[in-house]
Amino acid sequence: QVQLVESGGGLVNPGGSLRLTCGGSGLHLPYYRSGWFRQAPGKEGEAVGCIDGDGRSYRGVPMYSASAESRFAISKDYTDNTLHLQIDFLKPEDPTRYFCATDLVLNAGPGCAIDPRKYDRWGQGTQVTVVS
Repeated sequence: QVQLVESGGGLVNPGGSLRLTCGGSGLHLPYYRSGWFRQAPGKEGEAVGCIDGDGRSYRGVPMYSASAESRFAISKDYTDNTLHLQIDFLKPEDPTRYFCATDLVLNAGPGCAIDPRKYDRWGQGTQVTVVS
């Protein structure tokens, strides 16, 4: 059974950094197009970005939503079967829950989508809280 589990969230001061991890089981996650999304309580979710599932591209090519800033970085790790989201300069207004998702299409080649409707399997999310 395919499962995604996010980790790495927690409390951080404004301007701090976190590295979130999405672990896959039941699939070799770096070979699937995957995305990171976030949501604040009572608000619509928004895309952070995505990364391709092209096995020929070891590092992958991430793509970011228009609202995402340069302080986000998505990567994947074939050894650990994980995805990562590096967030720098966290702000108190940043949405608090971060989710990873995958489309379950093996080795789909270059490109990815930041549309959440393109993803079939989601993790439960990890909480990020920025406190002064």
